[in-house]
Amino acid sequence: MSLLTLPNAREQTKSVRATVLVFEDARSQELLSRIERLAPSEANALIIGETGTGKELVARHIHKLSRRSGAPFVAVNCGAFSESLVESELFGHEKGAYTGAISSKAGWFEAANGGTLFLDEIGDLPLNMQVKLLRVLQEREVVRLGSRTPVPIDVRVVAATNVNLADAVVAGHFREDLFYRLHVATIRLPPLRDRPGDILPLAGFFLEEHCQRLGYNRASLSPEAERKLLAHSWPGNIRELENAIHHALLVCRNRLVQPADLQLAELPGAPRHEALFHPLAPGADDALEQALLKLFESNRADLYEHVEEVLFRTAYHFCHGNQLQTGRLLGISRNIVRARLEKIGELNLRRVG
Repeated sequence: MSLLTLPNAREQTKSVRATVLVFEDARSQELLSRIERLAPSEANALIIGETGTGKELVARHIHKLSRRSGAPFVAVNCGAFSESLVESELFGHEKGAYTGAISSKAGWFEAANGGTLFLDEIGDLPLNMQVKLLRVLQEREVVRLGSRTPVPIDVRVVAATNVNLADAVVAGHFREDLFYRLHVATIRLPPLRDRPGDILPLAGFFLEEHCQRLGYNRASLSPEAERKLLAHSWPGNIRELENAIHHALLVCRNRLVQPADLQLAELPGAPRHEALFHPLAPGADDALEQALLKLFESNRADLYEHVEEVLFRTAYHFCHGNQLQTGRLLGISRNIVRARLEKIGELNLRRVG
């Protein structure tokens, strides 16, 4: 069985990432073949796939199969930093470049010099940073924040996204020139539901792995439990499967997992989110127009700010407090969502609560 695991995967049980990837399904084997053909090249790569499908595992495998395998592999989540810090994190800064910069620091590009830089959630990168990233890819040098001296770098960039960057380009949220710069070698990672041949091999791996961690004797799946696993849609992909197996081992009897031991459920609100991809119900636009006309008649001095606040707060609540989902719903980046929510005090309210 072709198997990929993250380094020290046993120490990352609380990670939201997929830590294991197998290639048993015919579609997965075709994917592995494509990865192995693209990996030896020096081309920048773009990995597209849902959360939990194993994008970082694929990026690491690309690095391992390239001539850079002996050099650093550095993984960075572009959505993990505030807009004010992302430039310093990526490109580094000099002492005194900003308040709190008490010493010089190399950025992630310099840390990955000679190797591979994995930029996860590239779609969350602010537009002004996209411009600077494009320049770095073109000039192959970085300039630290607070400096005028370019630092040469030799880095292969592998980016990943769980959103459609082509749509983001059309919407004006992602630069077209950067999109084509990253789109040289594209790898589309199918969700788990589209590669059913991987489900049971993955389940078997997780059974053995968690039995070892828990100190249990070897366990197995009943035929009925296997059928239930194969019938599930897996919105959470590999991470959801691992959690389901872990839970089943804790509650099953005689080391045999039965269907009732598998806690499989769609995410709360999932059916509502499906409605986002369908046209509005008849009359919805008319109702919105009437509501706006009433607001226009009220002669509010802060009308634009009021409408924006209601829009963001309502979208945020609709997405159950998930900033990434809110950004997808509104067609903007999570950084913009976070900035607007902070502006209207919504994040502060949730922290207090």
